[in-house]
Amino acid sequence: MQNTNKPKIAIIHDQLTQYGGAEKTLEALLDIFPDAEIITGYSDPVNISQKILAAKIIPGISATNSWVKKMCRQLVFLMPIVFESFDLRKYDILISEGTAWPKGVITSPNQLHITYVYTPPRFLYGYATEGQKRDKWYLKPFLRVIDHFLRIWDYTAAHRPDFVLVISEEIKKRVKKFYGRESTIIYPPVELVTNYSDAKSEDFFLCISRLAAYKNIDVLISAFNLINLKLKVVGTGKEMEKLKRLAKENVELLGFVSEETKNSLLTECKGFIFPTDYEDFGIVVVEALAHGKPVLCHRSGGPLEIVQAGKTGMFFDTVNPESLANSIMSFDTEINAGKFDPQRCILSANRFSAERFKAEFYNFVMDKWEAKRA
Repeated sequence: MQNTNKPKIAIIHDQLTQYGGAEKTLEALLDIFPDAEIITGYSDPVNISQKILAAKIIPGISATNSWVKKMCRQLVFLMPIVFESFDLRKYDILISEGTAWPKGVITSPNQLHITYVYTPPRFLYGYATEGQKRDKWYLKPFLRVIDHFLRIWDYTAAHRPDFVLVISEEIKKRVKKFYGRESTIIYPPVELVTNYSDAKSEDFFLCISRLAAYKNIDVLISAFNLINLKLKVVGTGKEMEKLKRLAKENVELLGFVSEETKNSLLTECKGFIFPTDYEDFGIVVVEALAHGKPVLCHRSGGPLEIVQAGKTGMFFDTVNPESLANSIMSFDTEINAGKFDPQRCILSANRFSAERFKAEFYNFVMDKWEAKRA
């Protein structure tokens, strides 16, 4: 423990092997606490942003070759041991963030531990995931045994932090259900565009998503196959080839696009469609609203807190092609009638700005730190 007035801070992160929403949140935390050190289960320098690389990173395992990377993926059930093994005695404040392992680090009573939960591990509690190995019949008996013990560990780990923060009301409910803990919502940071254009939209709808089975992109494409409207899909994933075979001429799969191209598509599209049900939050929904675009999404999960029915978008209730096709046609009619005000959409997105996140998170951490020192 440090005795100086400035607390020594560590940020505990699941793993540094890709650049996604969790890593953007990590970057925002580094903006708030620029001297913080990063503790992570394992890291791959190839896939880490320059901002994160500039910080001091302490990995449990350094994934510097393909064999190590593969072993880390296969032996994920050993991650609790990795995180419990970190010696964190030199830090005053521990900020753990992620879905699974970081909250389980071992701390002492004179340290402050705040965890920011994106969701309890989806694979442990019956929520759909991107992994396909769990569907293989010969692995299911083993996974049931392993998952039983991991759920016991996960519950125990969830009671180690002093305070729990969550990204949405949906996750607040899951934390209460699975851990029995109260939590405080701080919405994740979204970098909002500042170059909104009121130029006339083009005649296509847009979806941006990872192409994983549980994201329901196949249902969306099947719905568009039934109607005479255009759809563009941005994203990559294991479902790409299957979706290409499914799509008709009115559906275009663009794969990976640059940030500049993504913003151009959001500016040009007629409306945004988010077909995933029980999403943890939905950052891309906020990004669409920030471009002045209404959103059609499933009536569940994080989007319920983002989209205002009849004002900034619409909801659908049934995840099947026929029902979704009818909802898309209604959405198209409402857009053509001028039902959704772009400026209202933009204003609603401002609630989720990165600046708002940084202020709320900093105030929460420092308030709890001052109270602990008092």
